Amino acid sequence: MIPWLDPQRPRFPDPATALRDPDGLLAAGGNLSADTLLAAYRRGIFPWYAPPDPILWWSPDPRAVLIPDRLHVSRSMHKLIKRRPFTVSCDQVFREVMLHCAAPRRYTADTWISDEMIAAYTRLHQLGYAHSVEVWQQDRLVGGLYGLAIGRVFFGESMFSRVGNASKYAFILLARQLQQAGFALIDCQVASAHLQSLGACTLPRAEFQLRLQQAIDQPPLFSPWTPALL
Repeated sequence: MIPWLDPQRPRFPDPATALRDPDGLLAAGGNLSADTLLAAYRRGIFPWYAPPDPILWWSPDPRAVLIPDRLHVSRSMHKLIKRRPFTVSCDQVFREVMLHCAAPRRYTADTWISDEMIAAYTRLHQLGYAHSVEVWQQDRLVGGLYGLAIGRVFFGESMFSRVGNASKYAFILLARQLQQAGFALIDCQVASAHLQSLGACTLPRAEFQLRLQQAIDQPPLFSPWTPALL
């Protein structure tokens, strides 16, 4: 059994108490206010659910992360970046990036990025915590990603591509920018072949929590959310 959170005053349990099956399920209920979401991320907890299900909160073990200075860029991506086929920006069309991430994929029409989630993360964007990276081909938005930045940790949420390698392009340029700004972690939540190809690895939950707490209250060396990354 998992605890149900008070919708008015949610208090998260210790992430170490999360279930093993399904991996990382910690609690249900609560709300998606800015205060609740920030409190969750500071403890390595994130929401993931599909309405009409209740809000579900997760802390998987192991945790997928990318250490910015261990970013892996393939030869083909090096060549692509050198050609500069795209323009990349930050925080120009945050909500539009979320809508693209929520759109049906080739393999499924299901999405966990509901209207409620879009509204919640747009509030965090307005408060300066949630950020987007946009990839443009001329005036067309063809890829991007979004997530939260707290201290020296970036919590990646989702990405999309409308042309080949557009999301990889965004992720690589962002990871380089975060490395220069002194970020210690990019939280990728759950491992995938796509992320592993970029250098992501997995950490036991206890090690992830330790690294998180060491970095979460450290200010970055500079703001990585410049108007243009390239």
